[in-house]
Amino acid sequence: MSELDSIIIETRTNPDAAIIWLHGLGADGNDFVPIVEQLQLPSHYAVRFIFPHAPVRPISINQGYPMPGWYDISSLSIVEQEDEAGIKESSAILKQLCEEQEASGIDSRRIVVAGFSQGGAIALHCGCRYPKPLAGIMALSTYLALPDTLTDEISDYANEVPVFMAHGRQDEVVAYEHGKQGMEHLEAHDMDVHWYEYDMGHSVCIEEIHHIRQWLTEIL
Repeated sequence: MSELDSIIIETRTNPDAAIIWLHGLGADGNDFVPIVEQLQLPSHYAVRFIFPHAPVRPISINQGYPMPGWYDISSLSIVEQEDEAGIKESSAILKQLCEEQEASGIDSRRIVVAGFSQGGAIALHCGCRYPKPLAGIMALSTYLALPDTLTDEISDYANEVPVFMAHGRQDEVVAYEHGKQGMEHLEAHDMDVHWYEYDMGHSVCIEEIHHIRQWLTEIL
């Protein structure tokens, strides 16, 4: 088993699909638990939602104060001085979580990796490199971490995987431009990106949840 604690919610017994959803910096797995009910997925869908808690680590931009984080942030411009080791470490943890779902009998094509902010950056990093086809990648209010490594590391299956990216036009934490650049970078690698943008800051809105529900219903 991976060393992370996770909150697990199953919508029915014997789930045949899994959604692994990573929270943002300073939050924990509880952050997105309410989304299970808000999504109102079709009642016959048997989905296992997994909400892992990130490891606690010192965060440079917060004077080294320790908090739950998938990797360190050392610059206000998140795309500079990236914590490559931390990103790869958390991406490996997410890969292990996916492998555990496969070992439990869920096909990789029924696994969605999802995340918000930092969690979304890890979902993209892992999902683009996962060595089997996934059901989808969901990246909310985030950006493409370590973009220069993608060309050499992208999986042979990546262009089969639908990607849902959403961003607030007024995002004060992860600039809208960073999200848009990530989307364009993925499209340049022939990935199937569904891009949504909203009039909001660094958050999730009702309209976005509606679009996520539509997308998940289609891919699952």
